[in-house]
Amino acid sequence: MSLFSPQDTPMKAETDSKQIAIFAAGCFWGTEEYFRRLPGVLSTTVGYCGGTTPDPTYEQVCSGTTGHAESLRIEFDPTEISYDQLVRHFFRMHDPTQRNRQGADFGTQYRSVIFYQDDEQRIIAEKIIAELSASKKYSKPIVTEVMPAMPFYPAEEYHQNYLRKNPGGYCHVDLSLAAKPLDY
Repeated sequence: MSLFSPQDTPMKAETDSKQIAIFAAGCFWGTEEYFRRLPGVLSTTVGYCGGTTPDPTYEQVCSGTTGHAESLRIEFDPTEISYDQLVRHFFRMHDPTQRNRQGADFGTQYRSVIFYQDDEQRIIAEKIIAELSASKKYSKPIVTEVMPAMPFYPAEEYHQNYLRKNPGGYCHVDLSLAAKPLDY
């Protein structure tokens, strides 16, 4: 597998028209399909981030011993969709108040995490969490972790674009929300 490291990829629009976002929001199949549908998202890759084992396999990540979360690496065009908008979609498409679970899936690999690329992304993520917490949108506290991007390892090929290849596959995400305008 190849490895995506924050240091290896240009992150700023002034050096490239693409920027990177990495989110973990439960099973990566539905997370990928949701974000893939957003205008301005150029590419998506499901994989593993946030752990200590180099080049982990799906089975290792599912064992809970690697520390990785099922994650999604997004390349996006900031002239079409902003990082702020991506973070707002992230909070819309999953339940950020559930610790280590989404839908029928549970375990640390299903935790909610924003892996920021730089201080600007960190500040945006923290600002939106503060806004949502103050708004009382959720009846429980937001447990989403905000942490620096770590090495990202692409998942096995059969996980990539899984719901496009398997339209009836399991998904904890309401994919119809991707087509609706943000309301906050």
